[in-house]
Amino acid sequence: MSAIDLSVLALFVPTFFFVSATPGLCMTLALTMGMTLGIRRTLWMMLGELVGVALVAVAAVLGIAALMLKYPQGFQLFKYAGGAYLAWLGIQMWRARGRMVMVAPEQGADREAPPRAALALQGFVTAVANPKGWAFFVALLPPFINDRLPLLPQLTILVAIILLLETVCMMIYACGGKTLGRLLQSSANVRLINRVAGSLMLTVGAWLALG
Repeated sequence: MSAIDLSVLALFVPTFFFVSATPGLCMTLALTMGMTLGIRRTLWMMLGELVGVALVAVAAVLGIAALMLKYPQGFQLFKYAGGAYLAWLGIQMWRARGRMVMVAPEQGADREAPPRAALALQGFVTAVANPKGWAFFVALLPPFINDRLPLLPQLTILVAIILLLETVCMMIYACGGKTLGRLLQSSANVRLINRVAGSLMLTVGAWLALG
């Protein structure tokens, strides 16, 4: 028996990739640090961010799983609520406007680079303290868990995929430098990314509600 339904991964992977690629706190931080501190220093922030993302993802799944074990009849209601939330989030992303807010690098700064531990802590806090991240994981991640299959293998695979996609996206932002920064200063480009992610959100929302 497979540890996870492959048809689920076919929807899970592109959805999380485009959500991760959408300009947000962590991606903005990766882009800014890549420009100001360099890739090697930015990797420490990424490490902290990935630990925070993993913690939030696991807590979301285990918390909802515990609730479903206590109230199994609430699973269908949770699916409907999660689908509705994701549909609302998809609509908001479609309607989103504005530009990515990016901290400009300091000109000719000779400041000493922050310690590695401070960079890792900054990434961790950014991931854990983001309420939208919690809401997103609570709504989206648990429904991808099949209650007929063992929880631990599924959770391990899904979290590993999330961390891989986050790493890829942060590296793209961190390595993109000024070119990517200029690209994302355009409202049209940011709006396109939001609309792709929003469309996937609407698709997943319908899948959760009707599947």
